Amino acid sequence: MTDLAVTEMARARVRSQELREQIQRHNFRYHVLDDPEVSDAEYDALLRSLREFEALHPELIDTFSPTQRVGAAPAAGFAEVVHRVPMLSLDNAFDDDAVRAFDKRVRARLDTEEPIDYAAEPKLDGLAVTLRYERGHLRNAATRGDGAVGEDVTANVRTIRSVPLILRGEVPELLEVRGEVFISVAGFAEMNRDATERGDKTFVNPRNAAAGSLRQLDPAVTASRPLEVYFYGLGAIEGAAAPATHTELLAALRGWGLRTCPDAGPVRGAEGCLTYFRALGARRVELPYQIDGVVYKVDQRQQQEQLGYVARAPRWSIAHKFPADQAETQVLDIDFQVGRSGALTPVARLVPVFVGGVTVSNATLHNMDEVRRKDVRVGDTVFVRRAGDVIPEIVSVRLEARPADSIPADLPTHCPVCGSSVLRDQGQAIARCSGGYGCGAQRKERLLHFCHRRAMNIDGVGDKLVDQLVDAGLVSTPDQLYRLDAKQLEQLERMGEKSAAKLVTALEASKSTTLPRFLFALGIRDVGEATARSLANYFGSLTSLQAAGCDVIQQVPDVGPVVASRLFEFFSSELNRQIVAGLIEAGVHWNESAGLSVAEGPLQGRTVVVTGTFAGLSRSDIEQQLRVHGAKVSASVSKRTNLVAAGQNAGSKLAKAQELGVEVIEEQQLRELLGLPAGN
Repeated sequence: MTDLAVTEMARARVRSQELREQIQRHNFRYHVLDDPEVSDAEYDALLRSLREFEALHPELIDTFSPTQRVGAAPAAGFAEVVHRVPMLSLDNAFDDDAVRAFDKRVRARLDTEEPIDYAAEPKLDGLAVTLRYERGHLRNAATRGDGAVGEDVTANVRTIRSVPLILRGEVPELLEVRGEVFISVAGFAEMNRDATERGDKTFVNPRNAAAGSLRQLDPAVTASRPLEVYFYGLGAIEGAAAPATHTELLAALRGWGLRTCPDAGPVRGAEGCLTYFRALGARRVELPYQIDGVVYKVDQRQQQEQLGYVARAPRWSIAHKFPADQAETQVLDIDFQVGRSGALTPVARLVPVFVGGVTVSNATLHNMDEVRRKDVRVGDTVFVRRAGDVIPEIVSVRLEARPADSIPADLPTHCPVCGSSVLRDQGQAIARCSGGYGCGAQRKERLLHFCHRRAMNIDGVGDKLVDQLVDAGLVSTPDQLYRLDAKQLEQLERMGEKSAAKLVTALEASKSTTLPRFLFALGIRDVGEATARSLANYFGSLTSLQAAGCDVIQQVPDVGPVVASRLFEFFSSELNRQIVAGLIEAGVHWNESAGLSVAEGPLQGRTVVVTGTFAGLSRSDIEQQLRVHGAKVSASVSKRTNLVAAGQNAGSKLAKAQELGVEVIEEQQLRELLGLPAGN
């Protein structure tokens, strides 16, 4: 290349960068600051100039150019993304008293009578996403999925104009942010106008339209939809300290060029939350986006960590839902559905009615106590709403419209699916079928639970396949899954040779598991993942647990008399013992020490908190290994904490440990305690 050519290339590179920076600045001012400096026509002219310039110099094009937002070919499907930090759901509050009760729980756990500082923000009615930026560049975007695993929608998210491809200013080495993709009210109206003009089917509501648009296999289709995003949370951060409050986090996000909701703000105490809720509710119809409530978050990050989590929701946040829309319809029938645990749930079959953006034809009545309390009968005219804008429920009955021939609902004495006796424990609201695996409804639900990713993790087994296997008489209990061969599977509808072979491979791979997973997979009533882990830790082997009486099982931490009786009854059943024996005979196995504390050691019985990042080790791997060595893993540091394992970029948990005088160890010491090889 001649000197002249080198000079021309340098000038082209400079001009290209100038145009990109101008466009990125205007994007920031338009989408984040809502304060554009130029007209739409001027912005379009800049973008057109960059496209023309890149056409002349294609060697200067890279994936982060504003012209490359739609650059991917249609995908055959979405790859799975395992979230580095789980995307948790929120508990709901439907009235003022529930918000005050939440605030009372927060203050009790923090041991303070002082009003708590909260951050309040609209609960957008869209689709949750997580975006990962590395050195300020967008690398990955995924949907929430089940909270642990989502779908890779990077190509589609890149098409959203309010998503920066490159962050501004000094940014962390790694930043994982959480946000909500939505369609504005105006954008939704325009979409439907365009669809009507084309003669296409219109969309029912903005949320469904946003979810469907983001999950298009062709990014060009996504780009044609008016998707927007507001960011509201932090997944992970490396190379910088996390902001001390949620309010400061939102400010930091805006500084990096990430759009946040302008209606979010700090409030104080429960009454501050409720005042914000009422004020926003009064403006709800005027807002440019749809919301279904308000989210309150404890503002101080240190207090969030101290409060920790319960199940799959944080203790430091709650969603306060607006009252749902109601509609009037008629009850055609009341029948009973049977779930995995045998619970009979009364369900009202309704004359279809449009409410809250969807057509509702069924509404759960929860249990017979609820049926009696609301006095719902076949033939009644009822008011229906979508609880939390999701689950249809009957609010009340129009008693003055009740026909003379209305029919009260009665709890069946025998299961509507298998005919087994229906039992209802004294003082319990829920009635249950006694059929177990002998009940077709329970059989399918139990098999699905057994195959679930958090149980035996049998990839490729879903509702439709289980329906086929059970209906064809191939499988009725979990152990029979492992007797299936490829030829049997190939006979099923939509199951070709490759799919059958893949499922056989998945079944074989699932045989190697852990005792906690195995116990959870058995679907014993009231035995969740945490209880299964406690049982495995305490007994150390399946044989010991099977031989234990109720009094012994009750000695397990967090296991009371009810759960102990459930376990004793399960392992006393001849059918259940045959199933367990059949699974082991089929080759299901585990290392008795995997996930268990089987020997005394320096970590036995100690409460450990893990904070920061560790080379080549995920948080879940570390916590699993700690449990193997008999430690109890906690999410927050307190006076009861015995040890804190601090990796790189450890934050407020480390500071809290130092303040309380809790012993702190670094990564190498942790590896030595766990018997792991030294890190790089």
